[in-house]
Amino acid sequence: MRLKEIPQCAQCSVKNKICIREDGHGPDFCPTINLDGVIKESLSEYKKPEIKEFALYATIQEGECYANRGQQHPYVTYPVKTRIQETIEFANKLGFKRLGIAFCGGLRNEARILSDILQDQGFEVASVICMVGRTPKEFLGIEENQKVNIGEFESMCSPITQAKILNEVNTDFNIIFGLCVGHDSLFMRYSRALCTTLVVKDRVTGHNPLAALNLHNSYYRRLKKEEFGKGGRIKVMVEAD
Repeated sequence: MRLKEIPQCAQCSVKNKICIREDGHGPDFCPTINLDGVIKESLSEYKKPEIKEFALYATIQEGECYANRGQQHPYVTYPVKTRIQETIEFANKLGFKRLGIAFCGGLRNEARILSDILQDQGFEVASVICMVGRTPKEFLGIEENQKVNIGEFESMCSPITQAKILNEVNTDFNIIFGLCVGHDSLFMRYSRALCTTLVVKDRVTGHNPLAALNLHNSYYRRLKKEEFGKGGRIKVMVEAD
C-alpha cells in the first residue's frame, strides 16, 4: 500500500471535509477518496438483518442524546444523557433481557452499583470478575518480579474465561467495565455477544484517559518526550499439544 493510502484522519486539517459534505475535499491520505472499494465492501455488511438493526438503533440512540433538536437554528448541541443511561436505553431498544458485565476486581464496588441499577431497570445481569477461576499468574509464565505484589499468590486476569462464562449463560449484550489494556481486547475477541465499553481503566486519572491528552502540553508533556515500553517482546514458550 502506498503511503498516501494509509488513512490518517486524525491529521486532517481540511475545513470542508469530504466525509461530511458532498462538495467537500480531502487530503492525499483521505480514505473516503482512496479506499472506495473498502467502503463499499464494509457497507455490504450492514445488509445483514441483525447488523442493520444493531447499527440502526445505535444511530438513533446517538441522536436521542441531544435535546432541542430542530428547535434551534443553527443548532447548538445540548447533550442530556450519561453513558449509563445511553447503555440502558440502547439495550431496551434492541430488546435485550440479559446483560453481562466483565469487570476488573479493582472496580468491584462500582460494578455492584452498576449491577443493582441494571437489575432495578428490569434486566437480568450476569457479572464476572477478571480473576475468575483463581488461575495463578505463573500459568502464563509470569516471573515473581513481574507480579504486582512480589512474593505473594496472584490470580491472573482471564478475560477469555470471562467471555466464555458470559457466552455460557447466553448474555444478549456485554459491558466492559474497567478491564486492563489488552485484557479488554481478548474479551472482545472471545465474546459471542456484541460489547460496549462503559469504563476504561486508567489508574492514575481516576479512569479518565482524556485527562492525560488534555494536559499533554503541561503535566503530561512527557508523553511526547519519553520512550515507553520499547524493550521489545519477551520470548513466549508454547507447549506442544
